[in-house]
Amino acid sequence: MRRLGLFLVLVSSCAVTQQIAVFDVQPALRTESVTDDPDDPSIWINPSDPARSLVVGTNKVAAPKGALVVFDLDGKIRQTVAGLDRPNNVDIEYGLPLKGGAVDIAVAAERLKSQLRIFKVSAEGLADITSAGNTRVFADRTGEQAAPMGVSLYKRPRDGAIFAIVAPKNGPREGYLGQYRLTDDGQGRVKASFVRYFGVFSGTSEIEAVAVDDELGAIYYADEGDGIHKYAADPDSPNAGAQLAHFGREGFRGDREGIAIYTQPGGKGYVVCTDQLPGNSEYHIFRREGEPGNPHDHSKPVRVVRGGADGTDGIEITSRALGPRFPKGLMVTMNSGPKNFLYFHWADILPQP
Repeated sequence: MRRLGLFLVLVSSCAVTQQIAVFDVQPALRTESVTDDPDDPSIWINPSDPARSLVVGTNKVAAPKGALVVFDLDGKIRQTVAGLDRPNNVDIEYGLPLKGGAVDIAVAAERLKSQLRIFKVSAEGLADITSAGNTRVFADRTGEQAAPMGVSLYKRPRDGAIFAIVAPKNGPREGYLGQYRLTDDGQGRVKASFVRYFGVFSGTSEIEAVAVDDELGAIYYADEGDGIHKYAADPDSPNAGAQLAHFGREGFRGDREGIAIYTQPGGKGYVVCTDQLPGNSEYHIFRREGEPGNPHDHSKPVRVVRGGADGTDGIEITSRALGPRFPKGLMVTMNSGPKNFLYFHWADILPQP
């Protein structure tokens, strides 16, 4: 890793312009390529052997080539689940009650069918557990407002309920995102039930990237031409419909794309958002805990890095140790031109003192 002195990001905060140096980092490895168009990754942590965890990525094209592609931590393709109709984004959650037990799930937004596809995740890979006809989203909308792109999962700490937060290709200025509860359909498969619409939209470009902080109960989503919005994840929260923060409005040169969260004990950590640039995308890093006295003040980036990925869309991060290869956690970024994903050591992204 080396510091660059040739380029500075200008960030406006409290009417004071800050200059943030951009740091170059090198990927630990590049995955094998998908066949057509990668978009979004998610990480499944193997509970019995974290070194054998998996990365699930999308191949974002129409059926029959649309697919979820499963990689190991060496970047090798372990499984391809084809036949999805333009799967944009995918996310993973743990412990969904099903058939008297609990399963880990991967949920993909199947854009051309206006529905979610749900898969059981295990060390063996993915197995489809979608309840046929019961996972449609944006059922009262038409056209691009009914076409799901972004998806992130939320597990409510107080009761373990799991929800999908879904962003469509286009939407209204108010109530852009949809929230759906995922439950057993009584036949051992997973259905999605509408809960609410929420979230403002600037009307500029679109909203795709969504990330949820289960522990702190926060949803972050990227309004591509405007900034990052923060809302309460629990639909029963007294302030569920209120915007908690609007940040990342300055310093980006491209679209605000993938968002991911690096968690640390005590509510600390980082929220990371992609600045989608051709050839060498950047990643803006904000404090998860906010500023002293205001947990919703994320206005001051602590670092900006770039790692050679082309036109990055989706990203994912875990702070868990994944064996000797990634002892401080892993960041995965989409790499458009080569049609693959890059793995980064978190210790290179943000070295700790």
